[in-house]
Amino acid sequence: MSPASAFAAPPTLRLSADGEVQLAGRWTFAGLRDHAELRAAVRAQSPQARWDVSHAELDAVGALWLWQDWQGQLPAALRATEAQCTLWRDLAAAQAPAPTPIRRDALAPLRAVGRGALALLTQAQLVCMLWGRLLLASLHLLRHPSALPARELSANIYHAGVSALGITALVGLLIGVVLSYLSSQQLARYGANVLIVDLLGISILRELGPLLAAILVAGRSGSAMTAQLGTMKLNQELDALAAMGLSATLRLAWPKTVALLLVLPLLAVWTSALALVGGMLAAHWELGLSFGQFLDRFPRVVKLVHLWIGLGKSAAFGLLIGLIGCHFGLTAPPSSEGLGRATTRAVVAAITLVIVADALFAVLFSITLRPRP
Repeated sequence: MSPASAFAAPPTLRLSADGEVQLAGRWTFAGLRDHAELRAAVRAQSPQARWDVSHAELDAVGALWLWQDWQGQLPAALRATEAQCTLWRDLAAAQAPAPTPIRRDALAPLRAVGRGALALLTQAQLVCMLWGRLLLASLHLLRHPSALPARELSANIYHAGVSALGITALVGLLIGVVLSYLSSQQLARYGANVLIVDLLGISILRELGPLLAAILVAGRSGSAMTAQLGTMKLNQELDALAAMGLSATLRLAWPKTVALLLVLPLLAVWTSALALVGGMLAAHWELGLSFGQFLDRFPRVVKLVHLWIGLGKSAAFGLLIGLIGCHFGLTAPPSSEGLGRATTRAVVAAITLVIVADALFAVLFSITLRPRP
């Protein structure tokens, strides 16, 4: 058989009289497609045997299959053409290196904590810088009252305050009902029904009213501020303001922050009032406490200082929410994905800081207002 006819023939495998494994025919992808049993025959032979593949036509696929069946190394006794040896040398050179073992770093958790602390300090520094720019903008407005962005301030007061009256009223009313029901069940066991007025008045005016209003505003208005400023940055509107010589801090961040500073105490009073109404209704249904008894005892046991504490805390919460919302909006990456992450971070950071600040206020006021012996 001539070499040309041998290459054109179907792939074959036979053993010679002296035990040599001889391959002939088309050992290519097309030739082996209908002769899958030949691969099993090759695997059945020992790689240490003598092999003769010089009469076989090999392509990259056929050479790879033989290389795999030979367990990634050429037989010691092999007769092959130079072109076939070149195919196997290329396969040996292209083998992926053994994966390096993963070494566990005992300091990895400490490094992660350090990176998180540095990121937190960087964000705190940027918020402080924004706070400084807002103070400078306020001083500028004191010297130049005509530069006051009255329309922007009015619009933000409407969106952050008037538009939030419905949801804050509903949440406040329901929280008052729930708190009154849970408290009345315990007070009724000791015959202290009338103390429901003390419990509702102090807890709602000092804690629940301001905290509920702040959380709702953080999730509603804080996220809207971040999304608006981030979209303006994405659309290069902030760059356009800078090119026209207009301050983004004065025209955008200052009205939003001041609007929350003014609106949140009013929303806290509104939320607290509706929560007290809900608590009064639940106390009437559950304990039989009349509205007259509730309203008569309320001003006698709930001091005016609790209302002022709630108003002061609400103003601080509004300032925090405005700073956080504007900070994440002005520093949001200029992409849709980055804007989504910035909005989420703004809401989480604002609510977390509000709760932390509320805890600090509670500790501070418990120390300063503690009755002395």
